[in-house]
Amino acid sequence: MRPVTLSIFNLVVEQSLDVVLSAIADPTRRAIIDRLARGPARVTDVAAPFSMSLNAVSKHVKVLERARLLRRSRQGREHTLELEARPLRQLVRWASRYERFWNDRVDRLETFLQKEKHR
Repeated sequence: MRPVTLSIFNLVVEQSLDVVLSAIADPTRRAIIDRLARGPARVTDVAAPFSMSLNAVSKHVKVLERARLLRRSRQGREHTLELEARPLRQLVRWASRYERFWNDRVDRLETFLQKEKHR
């Protein structure tokens, strides 16, 4: 077996994928991403649907900022958040390399279920 060698570029991409996957593992953060997918919003508006403090939502926002999934702009006391989709595109590109394995397994499951149905 050949040892795995990663270029510096691949290492940086893999580390950023780790950060992104960790960030989107939380349902609150995924809900924030879903909200921002509709367009920019003030932090207070993003926080409104959650039954947690503004401070707690701000901590989730900071995790998303560290993963570079959103950016914040400030105008006076107003903080506006905007989705930054590039890390998600990198994640999809990485995951799509394994799509053929999913499709193969789903096809085999479908064949198995069809056989079982006709028994």
